[in-house]
Amino acid sequence: MNLKRLTYIFLTIFVTISCSVEENSFNKVSWSLSEGVKFPEGNRLSRAEDGVMLADGTLIVADQRYGLAKIDLIGNVIPFGDFEALNYEHNPPKVESGPNGVHLTPDKKYVITADVFNGKIYKTSIEDNFTEIIYAHKYGANTAREDSTGSIWFTQSTENQNEERLFGALDKALPDGALFRLPMSEEGTLSSPEPILEDLYFANGFSIDEKRNKFYLSEMMKNRVLVFDLDISTGSLTNQTTLAIIPTPDNMELTSNGQLWVASPLSNQIYSIDTDSGESHVVFDAQTEIGYESMEEGIRRMEMGNGFADLLTPELTGEMPGLLTGLIVGDESQPFYVANLGTALIKVSKE
Repeated sequence: MNLKRLTYIFLTIFVTISCSVEENSFNKVSWSLSEGVKFPEGNRLSRAEDGVMLADGTLIVADQRYGLAKIDLIGNVIPFGDFEALNYEHNPPKVESGPNGVHLTPDKKYVITADVFNGKIYKTSIEDNFTEIIYAHKYGANTAREDSTGSIWFTQSTENQNEERLFGALDKALPDGALFRLPMSEEGTLSSPEPILEDLYFANGFSIDEKRNKFYLSEMMKNRVLVFDLDISTGSLTNQTTLAIIPTPDNMELTSNGQLWVASPLSNQIYSIDTDSGESHVVFDAQTEIGYESMEEGIRRMEMGNGFADLLTPELTGEMPGLLTGLIVGDESQPFYVANLGTALIKVSKE
């Protein structure tokens, strides 16, 4: 039996076991879609792929109409960041915009947003409601984050300049993903991008753990979450290993208790990964019976070097507002939110 077949069997068994787990050895419970509610009511968002939570529980999320949208505690939605001043628009086929990975800066004063269609990276002042373009990449930028030195890291999933080409990379595994870093110079300006990792199969979400000097990265078309040793002063990554094997890892966040939560679009679930052991389990489950069958088929295809874009159907997403892509977490006392490519989030209370 060849290695690819063994990997496929292992991954299928792993997913089957994970889907049935309610509580695992590191005492983390699981929630189902039925325990969540759509938020805000009225389907008032547009491609809410990712977002952040402020200290008071207010949300700032990606919104294809406005760039960013702000959602208060009772569900009122308003445009945020004054992207209009940058002549932002989404008007296909003339102009395609896809605000994607959304993250707070380490000082929590700004929001960094990457555009997965046109490659622009935005920095938005939360206090001033003001946005600037800090870099424009040649290809789409999936996710961008700022580290404590002021440097910006971002992923290129594939060599796309529009939505069609992006999803083309989900039809066939292509090694044209990459991770870049924009170093902060001594003068306080961003320097030209440095390629940190190349030849990745759909680089996606990532997390910078400066407390532990670790860097986590989703390589979606390889069904794996990678971990590296991080030297934040030089921006170097070493000692690459596979932390966990899960289906199609997407956006990720470190929770307040140190677990790494990772969204899985193809399985319609969110996984929690112990960053010491790599042990993982499902913490949010919206998987349907047809979706499970589609996930198995997608995994089989990826082991053959093919893709799964045609499997991302309403039957797979079920009652989710859209394709599950990310999560928004606060502290242990706050609810978490499931982000997706639809018109509402899913709000899950932890009580």
